[in-house]
Amino acid sequence: MNLPGTLGGRELNIFYKEPDPDRWLPLDRYPRAALRRIARGPSRPGGQTRVFLNLCAGLDRIGVPYSVNDFAYARRNPNALACIIGKPFVLDLVEWQNPILFGAAVYSHPIDDPELFTRRPVKNVLVPGEWMRRMCEPYWGGRVQAWPVGIDTDTWQPSDAAQKDTDILLYDKIRWDHDLFEETLIGPIRRVLRTSGVSFREIRYGHYREEEFQRELARCKAMVFLCEHETQGIAYQQALAAGVPIFAWDRGGFWQDPSYYPERVKFGPVSSVPYWDERCGMTFADIAAFERQWEEFWKSASAGYYAPRDYVVENLTLEKCARKYAAIAESLCS
Repeated sequence: MNLPGTLGGRELNIFYKEPDPDRWLPLDRYPRAALRRIARGPSRPGGQTRVFLNLCAGLDRIGVPYSVNDFAYARRNPNALACIIGKPFVLDLVEWQNPILFGAAVYSHPIDDPELFTRRPVKNVLVPGEWMRRMCEPYWGGRVQAWPVGIDTDTWQPSDAAQKDTDILLYDKIRWDHDLFEETLIGPIRRVLRTSGVSFREIRYGHYREEEFQRELARCKAMVFLCEHETQGIAYQQALAAGVPIFAWDRGGFWQDPSYYPERVKFGPVSSVPYWDERCGMTFADIAAFERQWEEFWKSASAGYYAPRDYVVENLTLEKCARKYAAIAESLCS
């Protein structure tokens, strides 16, 4: 098999795990996992798990073979590339001898592991987007590059216009100082929507399953997306793939993670929509800009001016992103 961007038939050795340490007793992680599943149902895949799942789905589609978590193979073949998608604790599960392609589920910032390249045989690090690459470059140099995972454009498809009984989906992914932003941003946006006479529904990150998000997108004609910043932004890209144009809060400024900012790291500008062009919708910087631009966005969205799915199909399909990943791995093998 010698498809463009594959490894000439060689198998990718992929490693991904979610941390689930024992809490109270040795091995109690197993009954706790079973009890969680009974109480809550199947676990919701988080953003980093979605990176792993979508990469595997893309590799399946382009016919690139791979194994998952075959640590025994890695030990027997120390020259074989280890593709450690993440999370970072996987770097310390074994004493790696293999050259490593690490990411895109990596550290939040390079200062979390300042000796990364000396303590482990990491060759390259992948991060989800360009602003994060620029943030990491002073620490990791040319060995860090931006790579987005693909979006499943078969699963996330436009719905029939007859299903769209609601105008706006208000998507709340504000992670820090939520009470403050409820007062200064979310509440005022609700008032603008009500005053303009549009109908809207709300959804909050971390409180839904993907199938619920799909149903909401199928019902709504456009989305208002609220998030301080995104390294990739899989959820808003799923909305774009579903043909839903977005009015996105993109305030720029500094990376706001309170574990780092402002004492440990001050980096900017960042973006809430790092993969974006004019086909996707519009952005606003603050509530004053929302109020000024809302009518323009809604008029354009109602007229069918935007083509958000076209952007995703052109740039972010499972196949295209998997080919890029395989090409990066191939470059390290050669």
